[in-house]
Amino acid sequence: MPFVRIDLGKQYPDGVAQQVGNIVYQAMINHINVPADDKFQVITRHDADELVVPKSYLGIEYSPGIIFIQVTLNEGRSTDLKKKFYKVICEGLVEQLQIRPEDIVINLVEVNKENWSFGHGEMQYAPKD
Repeated sequence: MPFVRIDLGKQYPDGVAQQVGNIVYQAMINHINVPADDKFQVITRHDADELVVPKSYLGIEYSPGIIFIQVTLNEGRSTDLKKKFYKVICEGLVEQLQIRPEDIVINLVEVNKENWSFGHGEMQYAPKD
């Protein structure tokens, strides 16, 4: 179960945030083996002063249109799979929403399966006693 956080500025028109979420969701299904209906996302639109970013980092120049995507997911996917995942998200945002590729920051947080509870205060992925 990936848990996705998307943070972007309020300067984007209504609906763009949800489109970003849909692009990320499709990439998860098509490229990192996430099952259908496994869509848990928190999307937050921010005022300009709430997204703190350097003018540039690692030779990449950022704009106020930066979008942060953080995906918490079970560990175990290969580096090649992750690279493809990043690329597909970036291509989708550029092609479908005309987001600058420089303004797409993606972070994966990998956790053990027992670090999830899907409700009822239970650890559904824990080994059964």
